[in-house]
Amino acid sequence: MTIDTHWQVQEAKQKFSELLRKARRDGPQFVTRHGEEVAVVIDIEEFRRLHAPRDVDDPLLHGLKSDELADLLDQIVADRKSDLPRDIDLDDTR
Repeated sequence: MTIDTHWQVQEAKQKFSELLRKARRDGPQFVTRHGEEVAVVIDIEEFRRLHAPRDVDDPLLHGLKSDELADLLDQIVADRKSDLPRDIDLDDTR
């Protein structure tokens, strides 16, 4: 049995409670206008899961104070100074 997950705008408005129940029970529900998907209704738990903070040590994602960011960038520059430049052949007469 295939679960229909698409609702026309008018139907979604008329049957909003059912739309919410199906989003919780069956997953994302798509709202269409003139056959084109214009919105999606998802369960609040799914929304929270999608927007939960990531367990990542990425300071750019978590935000840093300006002095912490400056220190981080200084460290990156210092680490890169020991890298040797690459040889690049600019002769295109091959």
